[in-house]
Amino acid sequence: MSNPFGRTPTQEERAAAANVTDSCAFKAGFSGIAGYGIGAVFGLVLSGIEFSSPVDTTASTKQQIKTVFKDMGNKSLSSAKNFALMAAIYSGSECMIESYRARNDIYNSIAAGCVTGGALGMRSGPRAMAVGCAGFAAFSAAIDLYMHKDD
Repeated sequence: MSNPFGRTPTQEERAAAANVTDSCAFKAGFSGIAGYGIGAVFGLVLSGIEFSSPVDTTASTKQQIKTVFKDMGNKSLSSAKNFALMAAIYSGSECMIESYRARNDIYNSIAAGCVTGGALGMRSGPRAMAVGCAGFAAFSAAIDLYMHKDD
């Protein structure tokens, strides 16, 4: 298999690339981008199911379609932003916690879930932060247990 760049990367170049992709900033950024894409698709699907926005029945069909598509786009964008933020916070905090603890176990997921839930509930006050922390930590633990049930 030939290299598209015409030469084989040196050991130092491979190590430098590994350092970049293993960094918490890269993981958080990549997760945020992936979360944005997943959130956009998720929001688009859910906006097609949701019937909460009233459509002006006196408007022309073209105008009604335009309004529905605009509403779907707004909901999709909102969902994309929320998923991106949540994924970036979770992935970044889990990576930093794992780096600090030098262990890869369920407690990293639980702590990262608590950080994420608390951060997302920050605007609503301390009670929302505590509920968000507990809820996201429990959800993270359940997902981690499910994903590693065969280990």
